[in-house]
Amino acid sequence: MPHANPLVLDTGTPPIPEAGAWLAAYRGEYGPALRLSQAAPGMPPPPAMLEQLARAAGDPATAAYGPINGDADLIELYATHVADVYGARVKPSDIAVTTGCNQAFMVALMAVAKAGDAILLPEPWYFNHEMTTRMLGIEARPLPCRAEAGFVPDVAEARALIGKGGVKAIVLVTPNNPTGAIYPPATILAFAALAVESGCWLIVDETYRDFLDAVGARPHDVFADADMRASLIQLYSFSKSYAIPGHRLGALIAPAHLMPEVGKVLDCLQICAPRVGQRALTWAISNLATWREENRRVMVARGKAFRDTMRDTNGWSIRSLGAYFAYVEHPFAGTTATDVAKALAMERGILALPGTYFGSAAQGRYLRFAFGNAGVGQIAGVGSRMAKLRIGAKTRSVGS
Repeated sequence: MPHANPLVLDTGTPPIPEAGAWLAAYRGEYGPALRLSQAAPGMPPPPAMLEQLARAAGDPATAAYGPINGDADLIELYATHVADVYGARVKPSDIAVTTGCNQAFMVALMAVAKAGDAILLPEPWYFNHEMTTRMLGIEARPLPCRAEAGFVPDVAEARALIGKGGVKAIVLVTPNNPTGAIYPPATILAFAALAVESGCWLIVDETYRDFLDAVGARPHDVFADADMRASLIQLYSFSKSYAIPGHRLGALIAPAHLMPEVGKVLDCLQICAPRVGQRALTWAISNLATWREENRRVMVARGKAFRDTMRDTNGWSIRSLGAYFAYVEHPFAGTTATDVAKALAMERGILALPGTYFGSAAQGRYLRFAFGNAGVGQIAGVGSRMAKLRIGAKTRSVGS
């Protein structure tokens, strides 16, 4: 009997479906189940966006192949948008539209690293990033992010890890999944300087950039520095910002000398990104600025509601919060994060993910809560459900 690729066999299965099964045991004693496990947009697209999608779907032109790197009108508009956000011009020829930001990450890795190479991946990490490295035979060398530092990685530690050899790229994720940590612009700039110094690429995943608390704050200034920009690959998600994850659209920005290699990878993976969504985004970038700002405010309010509800949870502690996520330390010493997450789902109907899904055993003190898809009213009840959770055989006998 033939065997599967050992690199894929050695890759863990997607964890969200596995965790979702825990809710089957919940009997509804404390209200409807809350799935705070997946970073799904918290509202549907506005009706006008749905109309644009429907109109685009009805146009025979969108059923045909498009350019490998994306439709020209969308790329032109996105280049202008990026210039507005970062205060630096980006050429349309440096942009590729991808089938979601997960694909943008895979494209970036395939373009800059080969099996046997290493990348620095912040730990705790986004599990799909780690899974991708395993499938490609690339070493994900953990870059520690610690609670006492707000889960922001340290440049000196990264330099030491690069010194061990074989590192082709440094990966940053900000706002971070899973911790919610928002890396200061000075930190990102320092990592960009390290990438130049070390001859590495800097891959910055900014999937959740549009959900920062600060209005109009520039995420970083790397685009404004020509030397740093020559080592920068930036990733983005239209899916999150425009609430269209099912249409799978992301973007990658890279320097001109890398774009031919990006195009080769894209031609093999997708030929072209989904064109119905591309057509609708061409309208949305110019017309949904007010809606996107309101969406940002809603997400900030949900984060505040989560912080508020956690104040009286009997020992649970938020260690980091931002964008869609809170990384929370549980109070059950000696109990694995998986056992805590199972009990929370089965006994209180709240599905969060154990920290060990995002890294080593050191993450066993934490759970990740993705509150972006829950309303403020739903979030407000989370704390009371969690406050009297007990871990053990008699958990069900404990009242709330």
